[in-house]
Amino acid sequence: MENNTQKLKLTEKLSYGFGDLASVLYWQTFMMYFTFFYTDVFLIPASAAATMFLVSRIWDGINDPMMGVVADRTVTRWGKFRPYLLWLCIPFAVVGVFTFTVPEFSMAGKMIWAYTTFILIMMLYTAINIPYTALLGVISADSNERTSVSSIKFIFAYAAGIIVSATLLPMVKGLGKGNDARGWQLSFVIYGIAAVIFFLIAFKGTRERVHPPKSQKTSVIKDLKELVTNGPWVILLLGTLTFILFVAVRGSVTAHYFKYVIGEQKVSLLGGKTYSFEALVSAFNTIGQISSLLGVFIINWIARRVGKKKIFLVYFIISILSTASFYFLDAGQLGLIYFMQILGSITGGPMSVLLWAMYADTADYAEWKNGCRATGLVFSASTMSQKIGWAIGAFVALKLMSGVGFEPNQVQTASSLKGLIALFSIIPAAFGLLSAVIIFFYPLNDKKVEIIEAELAERRKLDNAVA
Repeated sequence: MENNTQKLKLTEKLSYGFGDLASVLYWQTFMMYFTFFYTDVFLIPASAAATMFLVSRIWDGINDPMMGVVADRTVTRWGKFRPYLLWLCIPFAVVGVFTFTVPEFSMAGKMIWAYTTFILIMMLYTAINIPYTALLGVISADSNERTSVSSIKFIFAYAAGIIVSATLLPMVKGLGKGNDARGWQLSFVIYGIAAVIFFLIAFKGTRERVHPPKSQKTSVIKDLKELVTNGPWVILLLGTLTFILFVAVRGSVTAHYFKYVIGEQKVSLLGGKTYSFEALVSAFNTIGQISSLLGVFIINWIARRVGKKKIFLVYFIISILSTASFYFLDAGQLGLIYFMQILGSITGGPMSVLLWAMYADTADYAEWKNGCRATGLVFSASTMSQKIGWAIGAFVALKLMSGVGFEPNQVQTASSLKGLIALFSIIPAAFGLLSAVIIFFYPLNDKKVEIIEAELAERRKLDNAVA
């Protein structure tokens, strides 16, 4: 039998990270460019796109716990969670190409195509990403090792974010040769092939080591009851929901902000050369991802010394203030715009690392408190908050854009521009402040987690001895 507390090899940690390299090629596109793709390329009215996002993503959020329940009850020679990386990577990539295909249909036909492909891609994302994320909770029984794995996971995630930020819009332009719809389709053929390879590396290079107690007897109703009475998990869920609203509202309008507020500009520091909005927003997002990546590199070291909850709150406040500052910056202050992006990202990026490490701790807490472990359900219900948060964020952004008179590919009115600026700054900052207040009440500090780990290790020894 494997030692549950053994230190993981770097090769296994890196292999696990490749799963997020695959996932975030899509998630980063969803977060940063989906609303832009549907309004300015697919040419769906903003209000119709808002409704589609809300309806589709709420269903998608609901089926997350369903997938968690299924994964927890999956039994194969590869484990509970790993096989989904093998089974679903190709279907996921194929549907990704369909999602970013713009058919020459009537508006009604295009809406049916958009709804169908949007729901399919998100259901497949759920079916492959829930087990992948839950794998973090069973790859090691050591909380510090899981934080280390989570750090590497997000190093790969931000690497994927850098790839998308730096390459997607230029690749669309280059491959499309004037036909943006064709460019999006071909770009996701390339991304899809890469994602399949990366998911297979994650499947091949990882192992599952933490298993439910052999005496565990569960039912779906019992698992759900224990989940909603898991106090630390409930607080973390609400904190994640509002945290994603902080990220999603802003991310949903980033491309629009640069297209209509910043526009094409001469950059004196670069020889007075004129840059298109595509170049400026790609640079903005890429700088943000690189800064986030730098923050992730050091967060594991800091969290071990300061504590996950404490450093999370400090970083979050800095990121919130950085986001709010954009309300006071105008289009001519590119230097400050990019500087605040660096500051907000280097502190905001590592927060996802800490959140997912804390979710793994709540799975341990549930086993310690109730004698049962439902890792897939813990993580799947948590990703539900991400998706619902993103749905609400995109809905809020698109509805407000529509309400202030936004029209794609047109010169915007003063009220439309003011709305875009607010959506890029003070509105997400308000959601961030609410999230920070909620996380303040999260009760599992590092000392408590160490006690839980020690007691669980003793229980597992006894369980194995009896077996």
